[in-house]
Amino acid sequence: METKEPETIRTAALEVVTTAMIVPSGSFSDVAMVKAKSCLLDYLSCAFEALTLPWSRQAFALATPTAEGAHMVGRSMICSPGAAAFANAVAGHGLVREDMHPASVVHLGVVVWPVVLALSEQHRVSGRQALAAAIVGYEVGARIGRAAMSSDLARLFRPTGLMGPFAAALAGARIAGLDTQQALSAFALAANCCSGLNEWPHTGGSEMYFHPGFVVKNALTCLELAGNGALASASILEGEGGFFQAYARTSMASPIVLFPEGDAEILSVFNKPVPACNFAQSPCQAALEAARRIGGDSRRIAAVRIDTTLAAVRYPGCAAKGPFRYALQAKMSIPFGVAATLARGAIEEGNYSNLDDGEIARLMSGTTLASDGQYTAAFPARQGARVTLSLDDGTSVVSEMDDVVAADSELIRRRFRQAASAVVGAQRAMEIEDIVDRLDTEPDAGVLAMLCAA
Repeated sequence: METKEPETIRTAALEVVTTAMIVPSGSFSDVAMVKAKSCLLDYLSCAFEALTLPWSRQAFALATPTAEGAHMVGRSMICSPGAAAFANAVAGHGLVREDMHPASVVHLGVVVWPVVLALSEQHRVSGRQALAAAIVGYEVGARIGRAAMSSDLARLFRPTGLMGPFAAALAGARIAGLDTQQALSAFALAANCCSGLNEWPHTGGSEMYFHPGFVVKNALTCLELAGNGALASASILEGEGGFFQAYARTSMASPIVLFPEGDAEILSVFNKPVPACNFAQSPCQAALEAARRIGGDSRRIAAVRIDTTLAAVRYPGCAAKGPFRYALQAKMSIPFGVAATLARGAIEEGNYSNLDDGEIARLMSGTTLASDGQYTAAFPARQGARVTLSLDDGTSVVSEMDDVVAADSELIRRRFRQAASAVVGAQRAMEIEDIVDRLDTEPDAGVLAMLCAA
């Protein structure tokens, strides 16, 4: 018996999908294209640098070689697109230094770029088409995240696991050349893959690293199913049993509009300077300035007070003060990040290498973390923080950040060159950086994934 396609009705999902699929690749501003390239280079930097970490090796171990397929960043094996995307997503998330969209609390790069890389090898698309697909993916995940996320929801579910499937599915739908109905089904199927629980900050478990891997592998499956004719619920966002009722526990308050007045959400994404939780960024930067003011001698510090946003204080693991068994717990902890910055006089990966450091423990024990009304009111547009040091002579030092200072182009490129050169050599690293810089003029986007392979 032949199954008839359901009559198309205007739903929130259809509106999102229609816009996502019809926006021309050439319609994005030069500023948005430059931002996308910067995010891509930063993603690759993280993936290269994290290759030797346990979770990256565990994800890679799941892949089996195939004669044809997709490449993995920094690996020599060709495998299925799903396995390649899974490994690339986990590696890109491995440092906890991936890009961040504050308003949705979502790491979009680690779910968008692995899909773009894998599918660009399967479907002949230009670099501009690949970049446009990525910008659309960022837009979809960010806009739905803005509408759905709250501090209560984020305490239970990982925002990247919730919004990531939507972003990955529609970025992939553009590259795979799906029609609107197929893209709508892929989008709705992806909503059934939304997940990621936030118990890991309390235990130090490593499931966080695998969340984007689950997202991209499931998204690719959803795209294949939709391409094969699978149909899914067009009312998946606002329906009685849809995404908003299931997760946000409320009706969808207003329509989700992509690119309103031409604005692109990727321009609201920032690249992390600190290899730690988003909410630890500005506190650590304020702490670094405070450390400089006292000449780097943390022994003078008798007590520390950190004032920041309520969202930061409430996010799982951010207020924890140990003891910690795993580096991930320390990377989530604002008190640890600040104490390590004060003790070491630097913000770097090495801050999280010694969880039993006596000076860091001493500083943490005398740390108070509190929310500030002005910072909370300014969030998510700004992520302010203030660090106050009470010194042993009775004086105080106050350092304040109105917002996090994002990693700039120079830092992103420096980190990329160092990480990529260590894996594929300086010459290949230069070639990768060059093709990313001119990706919008490259006729075959699939070349990039091959260049990134070992």
